[in-house]
Amino acid sequence: MSTDDVLAEVGPRLRRLRKDREVTLASLSRSTGISVSTLSRLESGLRKPSLELLLPIAQAHQVPLDELVGAPEVGDPRVRTAPLERHGRTFWPLTRQPGGLQAFKVLVPRRDEEPEPRTHEGYEWLYVLAGRLRVVLGEHDVVMTAGEAAEFDTRVPHWFGSTGEGPAEFLSLFGPQGERMHVRARPRKA
Repeated sequence: MSTDDVLAEVGPRLRRLRKDREVTLASLSRSTGISVSTLSRLESGLRKPSLELLLPIAQAHQVPLDELVGAPEVGDPRVRTAPLERHGRTFWPLTRQPGGLQAFKVLVPRRDEEPEPRTHEGYEWLYVLAGRLRVVLGEHDVVMTAGEAAEFDTRVPHWFGSTGEGPAEFLSLFGPQGERMHVRARPRKA
């Protein structure tokens, strides 16, 4: 609903409220200090509502300002998205909006696999929830455990996976360009 639509509903709502309470325009004028003509024009939609007008009316009727303007209720804040399966891993999106900072809960199953470092634009943060997560970042090859966090520039070749001992679960946050991943050539073994 647009702002104009919300504002157009204020006048009829004010009139209903006043009539339901059996209050006259003259009586409301006395209790609010707003002229009868201004109240009448407000109720008929000929005058746009403002805070200076609505606050005294809300006080006179002893109702919250939200009730006068018909403010929409705040929606359910819970993110309810289906998990995604990619490369044998399960990803639960924790953000609804595309673009901007993206958050995922990731489950890496127990399996031995050869690291395949990748790069992409952006910056990434990891937080291990459970298990042991193997992280290869540039020349570093570390094992992170529950409660440990890492942050890094994603232009550095990186990979995360299982240590082979069991599954690992972690949170991943990365910037808007994280979806543009590129495979980096593996270095030759000496």
